[in-house]
Amino acid sequence: MAINSYRDILVWQQAMELVTAIYKSTETWPKEEIYGLTSQVRRAAVSVPANIAEGYGRDTRGSYQQFLRIAQGSLKEVETHLLIAERLGFIESAKMGPIMAMSESVGKLLRLLIRKLSET
Repeated sequence: MAINSYRDILVWQQAMELVTAIYKSTETWPKEEIYGLTSQVRRAAVSVPANIAEGYGRDTRGSYQQFLRIAQGSLKEVETHLLIAERLGFIESAKMGPIMAMSESVGKLLRLLIRKLSET
């Protein structure tokens, strides 16, 4: 399939699914966390596809790679926030597993894309 837009990139699509999962899972978190952990994990999650898209729109391959690396960092931030939420009892392990698996998949695709851009 030809890539005509950042929306055609599989890693962006999966990152968008991750954002949806994060927003749905955080709906049940304590209301007093709305400006704390809930806000932090949501912002970090949104940053992943946003940086993929922004990098795609840059002029150079190096800039694109840099934004993909920022997306990687945001992804690790998401995972850390989720692990904290699990420790605090905000999210059950049964819900956590699929979200972490999505995150790991996005991470693998980011690494592959960065590597591919380095080779060409």
